[in-house]
Amino acid sequence: QVQLAESGGGLGQPGGSLLLSCTASGSSFNINVMGWFRRVLGKQRELVARIHNDGTTHYADYVKGRFTISRDTAKNTMYLQMNNLQFDDTAVYYCFVVVREGSTYWGRGTQVTVSS
Repeated sequence: QVQLAESGGGLGQPGGSLLLSCTASGSSFNINVMGWFRRVLGKQRELVARIHNDGTTHYADYVKGRFTISRDTAKNTMYLQMNNLQFDDTAVYYCFVVVREGSTYWGRGTQVTVSS
């Protein structure tokens, strides 16, 4: 079992920045992939970014060049640096991990609102 705790959401301005964090506890040594999904009101959940144990990263096209995912393995914490925020980034952001045996665990979500 892995427990995830997200933090860092809130209100951001267009063109501004926010930093999301996700800390894993429990069987966190077994994590293979960490990442973020988001759900915009009225739409399906969509992948934002993920990072693998070897450091490989993947970004959705709509955040490339604006968002950066990183991971501090010593702290079992993953970060999503969100720059140049846009109104369309308003969503609930969910942290997830995939462990080696294949199970996926989710955080409870953190709201990001971009508003002027």
